[in-house]
Amino acid sequence: MASNSGRKRIGSSNDSSNAGVLARVTGTVSESSVYRKGKQTANDASFVTKKLLKSTGKAAWIVGTTFLVLALPLIIELERDGQLDALELQQASLLGTPPTTASSKSY
Repeated sequence: MASNSGRKRIGSSNDSSNAGVLARVTGTVSESSVYRKGKQTANDASFVTKKLLKSTGKAAWIVGTTFLVLALPLIIELERDGQLDALELQQASLLGTPPTTASSKSY
């Protein structure tokens, strides 16, 4: 095996003062106050977004459940009433009686 004693490898130095350019730039950027404030702002925005999505999901569940309990039975009943009126009108026309108007009905 050949010896590499005369050659210096890039990035293999254990000397911290001889660190690479990327390591120095990364260290400088991560120590800056702008970086710390930006990171804190991003964390805060993430937290607020999670809370907003959670509360929006709860509100959507409440609205959906309320619709199922209150509005859907009403819609079904109105549809049945409409079908019953149409059936009565069809039967009346088959029997030859004059069709009744909606205003002549008494509720």
